[in-house]
Amino acid sequence: MSGHYDILIVGTGHGGSQVAIALRHRGFAGTIAMVGEEVDYPYERPPLSKDYLAGEKTLERILIRPGKFWADRDVNLLTGNAVVSIDPVLHTATTSAGGTLRYRKLIWAAGGHAQRLNCPGHDVAGIHSIRSREDVDRILQELDHTERVAVVGGGYIGLETAATFRKLGKKVTVSEARDRVLARVTSETVSHFFEQEHRAHGVDLRLGTSVQEIQSVGGRVCGVRTDKGETIAAEMLIVGIGIRPSVDPLRTAGAHVTNGVVIDEYGRTSLQDVFALGDCALHPNSFADGLTVRLESVQNANDMASTIAGFITGEPVPYKAVPWFWSNQYDLRMQTVGLSSGHDRAIVRGSPQNRSFSVVYLKNQRVIALDCVNAVKDYVQGRALVQDRMVIDPVRLADPSITLKELAQTASQDAARSSCL
Repeated sequence: MSGHYDILIVGTGHGGSQVAIALRHRGFAGTIAMVGEEVDYPYERPPLSKDYLAGEKTLERILIRPGKFWADRDVNLLTGNAVVSIDPVLHTATTSAGGTLRYRKLIWAAGGHAQRLNCPGHDVAGIHSIRSREDVDRILQELDHTERVAVVGGGYIGLETAATFRKLGKKVTVSEARDRVLARVTSETVSHFFEQEHRAHGVDLRLGTSVQEIQSVGGRVCGVRTDKGETIAAEMLIVGIGIRPSVDPLRTAGAHVTNGVVIDEYGRTSLQDVFALGDCALHPNSFADGLTVRLESVQNANDMASTIAGFITGEPVPYKAVPWFWSNQYDLRMQTVGLSSGHDRAIVRGSPQNRSFSVVYLKNQRVIALDCVNAVKDYVQGRALVQDRMVIDPVRLADPSITLKELAQTASQDAARSSCL
């Protein structure tokens, strides 16, 4: 495989697909190729741990665009190939098949690979992660012979997977090393709510528990031994402990890489004509007080793609999108806007007992984020509060009878009057 392209996109996920779409939408007429490890047309990742695993959606229903779309827009899909090295001086990329691709500009959207457990027995059969369609297909092939599933990790992937397996009638145990689930991304109120929900749905949830050894019979997992000395019996093990950014070729080529590849507000890396976006990209984010962060979300990948496409087509606009995330578990939909890290106050609106509530996060009296559980109106209306870092009376914030739209309008009027004084 060889070729020369004006734009070479490494990665066929949300970010890679969106930057190709955005370039064509903006009238870019040069040659575009997308190269990726997987053999499928680009597809959505969030349904993997939910609808696709549950058998409620086929691959065709989660495609980002049908195959004809890419052909009609002259986007060359080079699937089933990983980029293993790049030469930023010669502007070339070498693939796992030994081919050489030349580029004018390279956009790195390779995402990451699932972290693996580092303990005895980590390589026996029956251990899975959920990162690709192929991962889930392997799980589905084993389901008929699986009654008990052990999930390691109480983050979004672990909890979504646990909920799906319970829907499928499996016995599920979730082990989380921290003292609460979702500890990295939310408050104790939200964590404890989801802990109660999973236990109510029959999940054996073990907090402050880490896996020390994976036990097997005949080369296949049969259980895990924890640091508490307990053994959790299971015919299948799902590991959901985060990802390792796929940036090794960039690091070797001399790019500035730490916990991901460092980019500026336009998506540029330290290498000439090399951009990066999505799960593997560390970027300055105004909603994290300007700190450099790496966000694993569809929103981040898509908005970064638009930023890069704008820069390449001569309409540079710095990346400043409001972060948002979502998670579906059972009949619950949690929607987050903003970044709650560093908050100094959390205000609850509504009732966790009624399974519909929001938590509003403040920092220095300003709204920085919201977590909304079965509270779509708060999520939609709360965006303005986060976007403008509004100062809202905490007592009024806690009153669900007052809409966030009303509070935003009042805050804007107060700010306008103050500026005129």
